[in-house]
Amino acid sequence: MTRLLPELYEARFDEREVSAKDAVWREIVRYLERYVDPSEPVLDLACDRGHFIRWVKARERWATDIRDMAAVLPPEVRFVQASGLHLAESLPAGHFGTIFMSNYLEHLDSSDAVIDQLRIAAGLLRPGGRVIVLQPNIRLVGPRYWDFIDHRVALTERSLLEAAELAGLATVELVTRFLPYSTKGRLPRAPALVRAYLAFRPAWWLMGKQTLFVGERVR
Repeated sequence: MTRLLPELYEARFDEREVSAKDAVWREIVRYLERYVDPSEPVLDLACDRGHFIRWVKARERWATDIRDMAAVLPPEVRFVQASGLHLAESLPAGHFGTIFMSNYLEHLDSSDAVIDQLRIAAGLLRPGGRVIVLQPNIRLVGPRYWDFIDHRVALTERSLLEAAELAGLATVELVTRFLPYSTKGRLPRAPALVRAYLAFRPAWWLMGKQTLFVGERVR
C-alpha cells in the first residue's frame, strides 16, 4: 500500500478540492486551538499537505509523513519524512506540547499498531502534553467507512478511548460526534458557515461522523 500512496491521494483530491479543504481547515484549527499550548512545540503526525500545521499557532511547528511533503509545507515548518511508527527514532522524546493526527489511525495495519502509535506519540510529549485525534467513527459512518481502499482498522469512540488508555493517555475531551465524515461531504465550505457549524453543537449531532479525542500524557 505504501508505494501506492502518492497516486492514491493525487487521485482522491484535485487542486480545487485541496484549496477548498485548506479554507475549511483554517476554521477547524481555530476551534482546536483551545486544546493547544502555543508556547510549546506542536507536531502534525501524518500531515499530508499540512492543513493543520500551516494554521496552528505554536512556538515550533513540526510535521511528519511517510511521503515527502516538504515542498507543499510552509518553510518554517520542520518536516521529517518517516513512518509514524518509527518516530521515536527520528524525533526528540518528551519535546512536544501537542501532537495532532487526523484520519490516520484507520490506515494502520492492526489494532495493535493503533495502540503502538498512540504510545509512541505519548513518548514524544512532555508530561502534561496532549494528543488531539480526529477519527472517522465506523459506528456512525457505517459501510461507507470502507469506501476508501486504504482503510484497514475499524474504530469507534470506545475503541479509540480504550487504545488511548492502554497507551498511557488520560482523557481530557471526547466528542463522539464532531465533524462530518469527509470534507467532500456535508461540511459547508464557506469560512463563515464552517464557523457557524462549529459554534452550533446541535448540528454536530445531525452531521457529525468523526470523533474528537483529546488525551494527556500522565504527569
